[in-house]
Amino acid sequence: MEDEEGDLSSVIDYNTYELLCEKGDVRNFSRLFLPVFYALAFTVGVAGNSLVVGIYTYCKKPKSKTDVYLMHLAIADLLLLLTLPFWAANAAQGWELGEPMCKLASALYTTNFSAGMLLLACVSVDRHRAASQPQGQRRAGKHCSVTCLCVWLSAAFLSVPELVFNQVRRHGDRNECLPVFPANMETLLKATVQILEIVLEFLLPFLVMLICYSATARAIFRSANPKKSRPFLVLLAVVAAFILTQLPYNIVKFWRAMDIIYMLITDCGASKTIDVALQVTKSIALSHSCLNPLLYTFLGASFKTHIMKIAKNYGHWRRRQQSGRPEEISMNFEDHTEETTSFTI
Repeated sequence: MEDEEGDLSSVIDYNTYELLCEKGDVRNFSRLFLPVFYALAFTVGVAGNSLVVGIYTYCKKPKSKTDVYLMHLAIADLLLLLTLPFWAANAAQGWELGEPMCKLASALYTTNFSAGMLLLACVSVDRHRAASQPQGQRRAGKHCSVTCLCVWLSAAFLSVPELVFNQVRRHGDRNECLPVFPANMETLLKATVQILEIVLEFLLPFLVMLICYSATARAIFRSANPKKSRPFLVLLAVVAAFILTQLPYNIVKFWRAMDIIYMLITDCGASKTIDVALQVTKSIALSHSCLNPLLYTFLGASFKTHIMKIAKNYGHWRRRQQSGRPEEISMNFEDHTEETTSFTI
């Protein structure tokens, strides 16, 4: 079945129904919707994630495990968003950058999207441990580095099909960057890729987040401290944002995987509806990379402390400049001895 225009994590086949179901209206929708959405996501997401990377890079305070995970998450989101101009151009006029760039851009998209989802699970595990371990035992170490390495390797594994099978093929009046599988293994490979993505990019992070954040919420409610209600609201916002952005996309992907195996969709109108649904829900899922800076850093006391410190030092520097006594801005946060985290206010 022909998949929707521009969807990289879904396996696309333009041969099965090409003669039976003309999807020019789906392509026209792509030309209008995807470039506009990608431009908006690129602008908002690059600004937010660049700020996160900048703050964590220049902050001299020893970092906790959560800080390290959030740093990697911001890098993954930033690299993901930097591929969007390629896909906006692809949606508008087709792929004109050649096959090597087709493979590379597709692999980068899948790698960074997958890494972001897996890093969210790592953050939830660390937040759960934070409730039961002394602060002094929670500095980032070799274990944290190994975890991040495993995350990136797992994400890179999911991008292997793009590197191996993606090709540039002529379709109608334009070139398309899409996976082309061997005919004798097409159904098996397409379904396997879809299911692996659903499990590793959605089900695994969701189950880990649900278990860890449920335990953390119970610990918050058992506490007699009335100030603990704010962290619970942050937890609730994190889980709600993940469900609302990722669940619709993975439901459509699962339906697509079942269609690949059992040929459930034989009506042209239904096929077009699924194609458009994939475009819209995939865009909603992508928007999570723009929300991550707000949900995981800007709401955290540690990150807000860093920003306030930088603003304060900058104010001091400006006053000294105006008084004729220039001084470098200090980025040293060592005076903050109390460790704050994403879910402490």
